[in-house]
Amino acid sequence: MFHYTVETNQSIEEAMVTLEEKLKEDKFGVLWHFDIKDTLQKKGFEFDQSYHVIEVCNPKEAQRVLSENKMVGYFLPCKMVVYEDKGKTKIGMPRPTALIELISEPSIKEFAQDIEDRLIACIDRVVQ
Repeated sequence: MFHYTVETNQSIEEAMVTLEEKLKEDKFGVLWHFDIKDTLQKKGFEFDQSYHVIEVCNPKEAQRVLSENKMVGYFLPCKMVVYEDKGKTKIGMPRPTALIELISEPSIKEFAQDIEDRLIACIDRVVQ
């Protein structure tokens, strides 16, 4: 599958705070937070579902991988989502390994697997 998604009993707000804490523990920072519901409503569109997109980055890892292959920048920063679906809070992300398949370099694939494992661990620590 191209994504990793889990459910939590936490509210959207609790999940966002906890996720950011867990990301910081692994030296990932939130670069950008896009509240889709709020933005669409401000633009005059009806959208009643809480849906947040955050972009995260570990600067050390970004510098390392971009030094090896500039094309990886097309996939940076990593995107994560927190949203409500049928009354449940979900946290997910596209798998870096699925995206990086488009670049056929073994060292880059190893890098993507490492980042994916670390981000999944952050998500899993939110729902524990």
